[in-house]
Amino acid sequence: MEKRRSKDTSSLWLPKSTSDMQLNVLGGQPFTMDKELLAAKSAKFAATLKENPQEDLANFLQSVPATADTLELVARFYHGFEIQICSQNVVQLICVADYLDMTENHSKDNLLHKAISYFQQRILPSWSETIKAFRSTEKVFQQSWKLGLVHECLDSIIRKAKASPQLLGEPIKNSTANADDSDEDYEGYKPNARRRLFDLNWKPEDLTTLSLQLYELLMQAMNKHGVPSEYVAASLCNYTKKWVFSSSGEEALKKKYQKDILEAVERLLPDEIGLLPCTLLFQMLRVAIYLEVTSDCRNGIEIRIGKQLDQATVKDLLIPSHGYSKVVQYDIQCVRRIVKVFYANYSSSNVTDITGLIAVADLIEEFLAEVASDIDLKISTFVGLAEMLVSASMGVKTNSDGIYGAVAIYLDKHRHLTESEREEVCQVLDFQKMSPQACDHAAKNECMPLRMVVQVLFAGQLQLRDTITKEVQSSDEKLIKEEADEVNAPRVDLCEGKMRSEVEKMSKKVMQLERECSMMRKEIENSSSLVVRKEKPSLWREMKRKFGCISSAHDSNCQLKKQKLPLKPKRGL
Repeated sequence: MEKRRSKDTSSLWLPKSTSDMQLNVLGGQPFTMDKELLAAKSAKFAATLKENPQEDLANFLQSVPATADTLELVARFYHGFEIQICSQNVVQLICVADYLDMTENHSKDNLLHKAISYFQQRILPSWSETIKAFRSTEKVFQQSWKLGLVHECLDSIIRKAKASPQLLGEPIKNSTANADDSDEDYEGYKPNARRRLFDLNWKPEDLTTLSLQLYELLMQAMNKHGVPSEYVAASLCNYTKKWVFSSSGEEALKKKYQKDILEAVERLLPDEIGLLPCTLLFQMLRVAIYLEVTSDCRNGIEIRIGKQLDQATVKDLLIPSHGYSKVVQYDIQCVRRIVKVFYANYSSSNVTDITGLIAVADLIEEFLAEVASDIDLKISTFVGLAEMLVSASMGVKTNSDGIYGAVAIYLDKHRHLTESEREEVCQVLDFQKMSPQACDHAAKNECMPLRMVVQVLFAGQLQLRDTITKEVQSSDEKLIKEEADEVNAPRVDLCEGKMRSEVEKMSKKVMQLERECSMMRKEIENSSSLVVRKEKPSLWREMKRKFGCISSAHDSNCQLKKQKLPLKPKRGL
């Protein structure tokens, strides 16, 4: 069977000649060219034809870095027709003309000089035209790099970006602040006034249209040459939104391409804090986890988040953990790493400003309360987070009510825990730092272990005792001050009367305290009797030892045997 011949890609309108020959271009497609006219313009083809006139030149153009459309322009040129050069084809024309050696030494007004002049005079002065030409270098990247065309485009773009950085996009934090003035910044690179009459909605060419290879090269050059970092970050953000956060394209191809883009964007982001919002960085982190990026990329994003964690919200911290559970779980370890980054960097900054510390302590408190309801959250993980919150709250929060709130939620959602496991969860509580309201709630909380309830009652007693002591001291100081101010003897009787009145008030408060202590003791004894019924003598002994009712294990056993006898309350309680 005869093999099908490839279709000739040369234009039918070109004049036919006896010197026509069929050449195979890049990709194996045949293309008809006039060898005499081509030799008149191309020094390389003329030399090859002169050295080997009988040689088959069918594969002469096979290594030419150009498409059939570009070779058609070459054919039009050596036939003497006017050719239309534009930003999309000028780079390939220069590469082909250089390969064929179509220079002025071989023929005046040759193609290479014509294409380079157009590139320098019409392309490089314009932002948009330069971007389009730079985008076309991808097809002939090796040749255009060797000829310096890539560097020419990069230099032109960077000069314009330094002069008018808004061409890259408005900084994220001020994306709407200067919207009204943005057009004035582009004035130097707009079309002329006559063209603008027909192009009222002119906008600069978008860098997001570049391939990753070219875009990464351009951003590296911008970082190197000092383009303002906030505008570089804005461009990187726009590129990420278009190619990573979008939902178009084939899934398999798209995931690989998105992974490469996100890793490149993380490498290119400047190191300054606050260039991108914390919420956007968390969004990048979630996508990075889903795309399974490299550990360097993920760590880099986590470090950027950690340095500005005080700007985050609890919703940001709820990072899904991609496991096999049907219930949504959160990546606790990731949050712990981010928190460690924050404190590692905050300690080396302005330590006199604690607003960031307070914000992060509140954030961790809200996060702990949010994840406490996770039925699959392990005790060790919860306790680790709670201990982290205790450390974060130290010196910046006056009470630990937030920690107790999270513990109460955890115990309520994990009612299957044993007594010892509940005690392990409650080890993070400091009852001395809890408010009276929180202590009262804890004492009545049926999920709290009995040992912790006893500690809460003691803490309440101590708080009440401290309150009375402070009031007594305050009254004493007030009386001493009044005595010092007394000058006349007749006022001594009045001062004694006031002292007597204050002593009576304090006596009433002491009596009230004794009554409350008595009530507390009765409640504890009632609780202890329940413990005895449940056959837990060891816990009972512990309670009585705390209250000072026994001095040894032998005395405890005796008391248990004689529990029908009335117990005499000790005044020391």
